[in-house]
Amino acid sequence: MAYAAVVVIILVVVAAAGYAAYGVRGMTSTVTVTNSVPTTMTSTVTTTSLTTVTSTPTTSMAAAPLIAFSADAYAAETQALLNGFSSSTGAQIAPLNAGGSFADANKIAAGAPDDVFISSSLAATGSGYLKNLTANWSIGFASDQFVVAYTNASLNSSPAAMAIVNAGNTAIVSNSSADWNNFYTLLTSGSVKIGIANPVLDPAGVRGWLVLEAAGSLYSGANQMAYTAPLLQAGANVTVPNSAALVAPLKAGQVQFIMTYLSSAFANHLNYLVLDRHISLGDPTLASFYLRFYYKDSAGTTTGSPIILSVTIPRSSVNANEALQFAQYVIKNAGILTSYGLRVFSPARLYSNVAVPQPIAELVSQGLIIQAGSLP
Repeated sequence: MAYAAVVVIILVVVAAAGYAAYGVRGMTSTVTVTNSVPTTMTSTVTTTSLTTVTSTPTTSMAAAPLIAFSADAYAAETQALLNGFSSSTGAQIAPLNAGGSFADANKIAAGAPDDVFISSSLAATGSGYLKNLTANWSIGFASDQFVVAYTNASLNSSPAAMAIVNAGNTAIVSNSSADWNNFYTLLTSGSVKIGIANPVLDPAGVRGWLVLEAAGSLYSGANQMAYTAPLLQAGANVTVPNSAALVAPLKAGQVQFIMTYLSSAFANHLNYLVLDRHISLGDPTLASFYLRFYYKDSAGTTTGSPIILSVTIPRSSVNANEALQFAQYVIKNAGILTSYGLRVFSPARLYSNVAVPQPIAELVSQGLIIQAGSLP
């Protein structure tokens, strides 16, 4: 307990000093899309297999409830982990805060109370967003992939929607460039509305555009703007604050398709078209290929990367000891998330620019976490 007290005192002092120093990236409700130019970088990611490990921490919990922020698309998964942690430890859990990961990080950096942050973007857990409240480490515990989702309302609300779905299914079976080109050309022609989250607030928005860029590169003569340009010119893209907010208009037939995560399609019982792994951002072994694409908007430039769900503890955490226990719980029990359509890493992956806290270092020594590079 003496260790926990020292950690808490240090964190409070550091957070208090930090509030006067950091600057918060401005957020806008209007998204400006700038044509991207490919660049070439390299990255190495170790592949892993699935496993589930149970944990029953016994350390007593603090009186204050544990406060968590989560990517909105993974609110159900995060709540399941929080509920399991509470059941096994007796910890009190505050109502979950869920939003776009970039928006979440901006709120935390601006002083919103938080103990743990589960993000769908590693970049959102770094200094670019959390400013001086970043822990400078984050643990990736699962990956996801992007899909094009639709509903029966999509087909009923637009004559073109059925032709697009048929073209997508044909491409999935043949996996030919010609069939995929036909699908993406129809999808982005302006004949249907496509929902994409706000890239300034939610990584899912950035990924929606990166998927279309990668598709253009592979299926339209290396023209990355082959599908984004006509979509923008037609004004057929519909922007909402975060990916979770796309579900209601999709089910109502106000938009015919949305660019979203496979896990979100599972959770919301949506129909979806599976994309090639070079397009879906769902294969960690293709990290260097995804890095060829980047997106510019008012928040800056974001490069393509695999979709990795991670957990970190901001330096402003008040319940730091309990937050570390929760992070340990996540690593040991992430296997429950396979039922949500996620691919769970075993071992988990540590992205760090500093020496990590001892409880995390112990998981590394036990082989439950491996070093996976620096935090963006």
